[in-house]
Amino acid sequence: MNYLAHLHLGGQQPQQLLGSLYGDFVKGSLEGRFAPTLEAAIRLHRHIDSFTDSHPLVLTALGRFPPARRRYAGIVLDVFFDHCLARHWHDYADQPLAEFTRDFYRVLLAEPELPGRLAHIAPFMAADDWLGAYGDFATLEQVFKGIARRLSRPEGMAGVMAELEVLYEPLLADFRAFYPQLQAFAASR
Repeated sequence: MNYLAHLHLGGQQPQQLLGSLYGDFVKGSLEGRFAPTLEAAIRLHRHIDSFTDSHPLVLTALGRFPPARRRYAGIVLDVFFDHCLARHWHDYADQPLAEFTRDFYRVLLAEPELPGRLAHIAPFMAADDWLGAYGDFATLEQVFKGIARRLSRPEGMAGVMAELEVLYEPLLADFRAFYPQLQAFAASR
């Protein structure tokens, strides 16, 4: 799962929202590094990632990609699933997506000490509404270009949008089958 799903699943209190995002930017042991609520949200983020990475529906979705894409299929699927969530937000949340993202950006920008790379990207994330923009399929091309720039083999992302166009409906069906199970898992933690 990518940023939007983690934020949706991690709780709505400010420290929970921050911790849900920090999970992608904080590595290693957490003991005593953060306030308890923030630390718990980072742990939940890690549990969600583990549950997702080993789930049979996700493994099926990953298997839909051509063998040459398998190394990057997990990254692609994470982003695509955030697209599905943003596009069909009303099926999974009561609060409108624009309101949810606005509230989150307010929390994010009010935090004076964001970890690592998040401190650099937070202003851009809010200004360009990265989370809401996931709902537009065409936006994913820019997301994948940004990801490719950070990879040691950026050519591994070439052609991904064409593949997603072909796989769109089966991957959307995979998301729709999987996400309610992920919601139940996160709620039980």
